[in-house]
Amino acid sequence: MEPLELRRAAEAGRATASELGLQVDDVVVINDSDRVVLRLVPCDVLARVAPPGHLPGSEFEVEVARRLAEVGAPVAELEPRVDPRVHVRDAFAISFWVYYEPLGSEIPPADYADALMRHHAALRQIDLDAPHFTDRVAGALREVNDREQSPELLDHDRELLRNALSGLSAAISTEQAGGRLLHGEPHPGNLLNTRRGPLFVDLATCCRGPIEFDLAHAPEEVGKHYAGADHGLIDRCRALSWAMFSAWRWRRDDQLPDRDHWRAEGLNQVRAALDRCGLG
Repeated sequence: MEPLELRRAAEAGRATASELGLQVDDVVVINDSDRVVLRLVPCDVLARVAPPGHLPGSEFEVEVARRLAEVGAPVAELEPRVDPRVHVRDAFAISFWVYYEPLGSEIPPADYADALMRHHAALRQIDLDAPHFTDRVAGALREVNDREQSPELLDHDRELLRNALSGLSAAISTEQAGGRLLHGEPHPGNLLNTRRGPLFVDLATCCRGPIEFDLAHAPEEVGKHYAGADHGLIDRCRALSWAMFSAWRWRRDDQLPDRDHWRAEGLNQVRAALDRCGLG
């Protein structure tokens, strides 16, 4: 977020938590991107604050979290001291979550795969109206095709992303009709290593598709420990996920930290992933 918007978001999170009876003497920014994640102390609560226009996504995330907690999924839980819903203040959408002190060690690939298998098993126990992964691909493709939204994207790179997004999406959806409920983006940044074990966060990306779409977001070694995974399909999904990631980075209003680095790195990863699939 821009500095002024970040200050407003932090104040909205602090004020809302205080009104709900939580003691907040300080606010620590944990993550600052398209939405901000705050640690509120000393109550030790995590606040996710989304900018104006993102209320539906925040409400969807809270509903996913509520249903998954009921079936024992390995996910971060909503803060039990306040109502499990989204609060709106100054047009910001605010949800409150349990704060988990992260452990410093990396999650071994086998444990990562086990957490993802347990997460998928929990998702099979709930009924949820979630978009298909191709809907998210279509959103990325719209950004690539709209020169006003991605004015700095060079023509040959635009063509690369357009072909990758449309071609891979069509091929994968043809191979895998329908689809199961997925996390959507279970990359290492969305899997916390806690004393309770690995826990998934950022549940607003939940969608339908093949389990390989989820595995494509995890480190490569994880797929080797996931029983029944199609490794060729993982490679194609990984190329698609990098194309989506790259498309978002070229949005005019993208706010990912170190965006210029990730713009170049994203395109490089798309080319490498396509080469690995034999589609370069």
